[in-house]
Amino acid sequence: MGERGGSDSRPPVVIVTGPTASGKTAIGIRLARRFGGEILNADSMQVYRYLDIGTAKPTLAERAGVPHHLIDIVTPNVQYNAGRYAGDARRAAREVHGRGRVVFLVGGTGLYIQAFLEGLMEGGAADPERRRALEEEHRLAAAAGEPRRLHDRLASLDPESAERIHPNDLVRVIRALELIEQSGRPVSELRRSHRLREHRYRTLHLVIDPGPEKLKARIDARCVQMIEAGLLQEVRSLRDRGYGPELSCMRAIGYRHMQPVIDGADTLANVLVEMQRDTRHFARRQRTWLRSLRDAVWMEPEDEEELQEAVETFLRGA
Repeated sequence: MGERGGSDSRPPVVIVTGPTASGKTAIGIRLARRFGGEILNADSMQVYRYLDIGTAKPTLAERAGVPHHLIDIVTPNVQYNAGRYAGDARRAAREVHGRGRVVFLVGGTGLYIQAFLEGLMEGGAADPERRRALEEEHRLAAAAGEPRRLHDRLASLDPESAERIHPNDLVRVIRALELIEQSGRPVSELRRSHRLREHRYRTLHLVIDPGPEKLKARIDARCVQMIEAGLLQEVRSLRDRGYGPELSCMRAIGYRHMQPVIDGADTLANVLVEMQRDTRHFARRQRTWLRSLRDAVWMEPEDEEELQEAVETFLRGA
């Protein structure tokens, strides 16, 4: 994603990404420790305080070994987005580079990585009235047994964007429909027309992926581990703090699955199966986005020596 010649004076950024449960967090920590780097979180859920187990947040012990940034920076009731992240992450990157250290951008939220590197795609101003109308349409459709009506409309207008946006992600579905109405063009087309404007970093983009079958097993095992580690208690504690299920972060995978158990409407055994299934679906969408990256270097989690060689070669080119 960036030039790698010796004359390139831009500050280096090593991106360590991959689908959920691929092992990228541990690999990012090891690489940052090996090459004198600091980690910038690129996971949209790990910015929230108190959401630890369900976000697979690095432990305090792991963070003690390598400086981490942009973890636990807002409370769950704060609306945090890619635009705010881009500003926060770029400021953190300047500080890390100012110390003569390497930025390791670690996480699986593609929109955050894109916002950090390229800035956000320009779009029309938000239309509160239209948004409220779409939200009301969704409410009525859901009550009539058609909870996917808006997502189905998006799929008919822009199949590529519908593939990237989960039907439950109502905020992004509505925003995509807004942009289509305002521009008369599919969001995927607008995205392709948005080009890298600033090119402020020289980048190595590592994608950690064990392959579909291994990833499925890792996801299923991780979901079990989260339950065993106390995910239900974590969500109950969040509710006790006043952070209700209506918050966007509480509708994320894992957190939304615990809500019916807390409310006595379902069992932990049932929601575990749903959580595993939804996580696998999410991982497939992540892999779809990752496959669109032109200069990504794909590695398996076990490729430790190759990963270190790739980073060493990249940094020698600075």
